[in-house]
Amino acid sequence: MSSKYRFQIYKELHKNIATIYGEAKKFADEIGITPEMKGQIGLTGAVSSCHALLTTEVGKAIEAASRKVVENKFLIEEIREIVKDVYGDGFDAAPTNTCEAALWTSFDCLASPPMTGRGDNYRARYLAPFERHLHHHGGYGRPFPPRYKDLFADRGVTAGELGFSGKRLDNTDAIFVPLEGARYEIHGIKQHPAALLANTDAKKTLARIEKTAARHASSLTAFSSLGYDSLGYGYGDQDAGGTPLLQTGIAKLAKEYGVPYIVDNAWGTPFIGADPRKLGADVMAYSMDKSSGAPTVGLIIGREDVMVPIRRALGYHSDRFGTGYSYGKAAYVTNDPGKEALVGLIAALKILRDKPQVMTKPLGQLLAIVKDEFKALPKKFHKDIVISANKNSLAVEVNYENTWKDGQQGIPIFSIEDMYGGTNIFQAGMAQMGIIPTIAYDGNIFISMGLGTLDADGNLLEKQTRLIVKAMVGLMNITCKYAGVV
Repeated sequence: MSSKYRFQIYKELHKNIATIYGEAKKFADEIGITPEMKGQIGLTGAVSSCHALLTTEVGKAIEAASRKVVENKFLIEEIREIVKDVYGDGFDAAPTNTCEAALWTSFDCLASPPMTGRGDNYRARYLAPFERHLHHHGGYGRPFPPRYKDLFADRGVTAGELGFSGKRLDNTDAIFVPLEGARYEIHGIKQHPAALLANTDAKKTLARIEKTAARHASSLTAFSSLGYDSLGYGYGDQDAGGTPLLQTGIAKLAKEYGVPYIVDNAWGTPFIGADPRKLGADVMAYSMDKSSGAPTVGLIIGREDVMVPIRRALGYHSDRFGTGYSYGKAAYVTNDPGKEALVGLIAALKILRDKPQVMTKPLGQLLAIVKDEFKALPKKFHKDIVISANKNSLAVEVNYENTWKDGQQGIPIFSIEDMYGGTNIFQAGMAQMGIIPTIAYDGNIFISMGLGTLDADGNLLEKQTRLIVKAMVGLMNITCKYAGVV
């Protein structure tokens, strides 16, 4: 039975959630997901709670190094050399233990006001588009305007000072600018604005950002955004080379104001993905275990001059008594990765530099499987679903937000608050089927490899991959039935 309003659809889904999960479990068994597979396969190896499996090559490098005596400072130097091999001598690198550590260090070094000196401190403000995953790169300042002050209140597992709000930097604000052409409709069982970004107009958005920046010019210390380049993340407007116009436009504004452009490219891949030189990024932060084949480790790549304070904060730049480099104590020593992580990072970077086809080959195969399996969704929605390969994230993006348009009720969209609250049926339901879920909120799904879908050498396992995608589509069909939209 169809509902009159959106909230009624999600109320109906909540009422039937146990039944939906029961049908999902039955469907998983019917298509051949065995007890042995459950908990061992997933739609992505890029979520923080369950990391992708390492290839034999990376694993052997870590094992070999574990019994060797080597100072970490020499490993840091090797990472710098590899990055400079690709991006040139004008760029530098600094590893961290996670991507969030990379962001935290970058924002504190480049965007927050100094803590030392006499007199009252000044306030600093950095500007970010109101986009998906904003609680990461947009979470280091108090939100402005005040309408957004409670935006992140329920995200994560802990609220208040020990939750996302606790990472806000001293005397720092974050200015959020909505994207022109985007929709921020209320969706989900836990009702919340969903950032529906596929129809973003880059030119109009940049004009709005420029106007906002001028308003805050006296306190502006940085610009920030994601480094993704897909339609579903609002970066569909691109130049002839495939670089998003919104990102290059923000970089130009940052240069005009003389402040850094900090790019969060957590689910991105160095060398074969977004290029910081083309974007105009001052620093770009990566989660190298998400799509780049490394163990759990973060990486900052940026312009040499901007990287100096970051490397100083991490204790890598030099000793006080004068050396070319070091591995010592500094403000962000807590963000250091260990030796094994550094060795694994080096091995992964060498593959990306020397053998990128090892990483990119399975992507085309994955795209073909996703397109084939998603034909099982109701035909009325096919024309409004955009499925595309994303080289930056080595993932396939399924964007279905436009199934909701012109008054038509579409495939249910779950909010990010549903994800954190456990009421995102497309994620929690996959777990009920024995499959590690992927990021699937705000009408956008990223599917990538790494959890039981690649062999030890990085080759795609078609049977397992097809099974989990089929399971995802089956869950979506079951959900649509109980939502009353088909």
